Amino acid sequence: MLLTIPLCGAADGRFRPLLYNRSVVTKPELESRLHEAIRSSDDVAKRTLRMILTAWKLAEVEIGSPLDEPGTLSLLQKEAKGRRETIADAERAGRQDMIRAANAELAFLETFLPRPLTDRELEDLALLAIQEVGASGPEQMGLVMKALMPAVQGRADGKAVSQAVRNLLKAS
Repeated sequence: MLLTIPLCGAADGRFRPLLYNRSVVTKPELESRLHEAIRSSDDVAKRTLRMILTAWKLAEVEIGSPLDEPGTLSLLQKEAKGRRETIADAERAGRQDMIRAANAELAFLETFLPRPLTDRELEDLALLAIQEVGASGPEQMGLVMKALMPAVQGRADGKAVSQAVRNLLKAS
C-alpha cells in the first residue's frame, strides 16, 4: 500500500504518491554540470561530480540497468553520508584541510538532494498513513511504516519517521 497525498493544485481531486519536492537530477544533467565545472575551473564541483558519476556508473553495472529515481536518490544520499563520515574521521584526526574539502563537497552534493521534511510535515504525513491503513495501536506500526516510507524517502531519517509514528500510535 502506498501512501497517497493530494496532488497540489489538482482541481479534479486526483491522488498520487508524492516522493520528492522536485525531480531528482539525471545523469545527463550531471554530465553537463561536470563540463561547466571543467570550463570554469571549479575544483570542488569537478571532484564531486566525478565521484558521483563514477558511483552512478558502478551502480548501473551492478544492477545491470539504468538507475531510476529512487536509485538515484539513494546514490546521492550514500555519497552525502560518505562525506559526513569523512568529516567525522577528519575531525578525530585533526585534519582541517580534509574537513574543509569534505564540507565543500557535502554542500555541493546537498544541492541535488530534496529538501528535508520539517517535524510538522513528518507528523502530518504519519497521521495520513495511520488513517489510510486504519492503525489503532503500536502493534500496527509495521503497516504504517510500510505505507509511509515511500512518501518520505530521502526527505526524513528512518529513525525520526519511526519515532513520529510510535508517538502518534501511543497517543491514539
